[in-house]
Amino acid sequence: MTTLTINYIFAALIATLGTWFVTALGAATVLFFKKTNQKAMNLMLGFAAGVMIAASFWSLLEPSIEKAEEYLDIPAWIVATSGFLAGAIFMWASDRIVSHERLQFSKNRDGEQGTATNRIIMLVLSITLHNIPEGLAVGVAFGALAGGKNSAESLASAIILAVGIGLQNFPEGAAVSLPLRREGFSRRKAFLIGQASGIVEPIAAVIGAAMAVKIQPILPFALAFAAGAMILVAVHELIPECQKNQSAHPYFATTGILSGFATMMLLDVALG
Repeated sequence: MTTLTINYIFAALIATLGTWFVTALGAATVLFFKKTNQKAMNLMLGFAAGVMIAASFWSLLEPSIEKAEEYLDIPAWIVATSGFLAGAIFMWASDRIVSHERLQFSKNRDGEQGTATNRIIMLVLSITLHNIPEGLAVGVAFGALAGGKNSAESLASAIILAVGIGLQNFPEGAAVSLPLRREGFSRRKAFLIGQASGIVEPIAAVIGAAMAVKIQPILPFALAFAAGAMILVAVHELIPECQKNQSAHPYFATTGILSGFATMMLLDVALG
């Protein structure tokens, strides 16, 4: 493995350690607040959804199509579409497995659903699971630099993607730690569990970067795969969640979605 290859994988690790740190900053809100400000949470979750949707196109799907045209003889639209759907199906299947295990745990523990422990386990597992495609996306984006073509633009795009995911990790960290505190966990324990939900991002990033570096032809599919997984998370989880309890301010969360999308689009188009 060349020094250059090691640098790309190491860069992916450093970038996602940064996104993990932002998750920890979000979880640290539990040190100052016990209750969740629902309006602020809706705004942050909406912002996170907007960031993920924009990043899925400009930082993942668009490069996927470009790489498919560069590396493969298969039509780019087939590669992008199949990768996108595969990523969405992977996240759907993973979520179903988590939901099934959560239900079994609930039944084995007390014979009924909806307990505080059950809700906490589901929350932590869900956020942790959703961090996997985010880490994978950053890793693949940095791994794509190994191709060498348009490296300056690709590097800027990878950094912007990491920044965008870091921005949306803040509300995710808070979304774990604050409910834990509300259920009676100590501030310290709630913080530790909240920040730990982001630990999978550096792991997934290193795996994604290593795969992208070692197997260049897989890059287009991997980029589209990460996009599909991120879109499913945003549409199925983040957007419905941010729309809850907002009867008095029906467009508050929508403002967050639009702001997140616009911010990520501006960063990627203007700087990438």
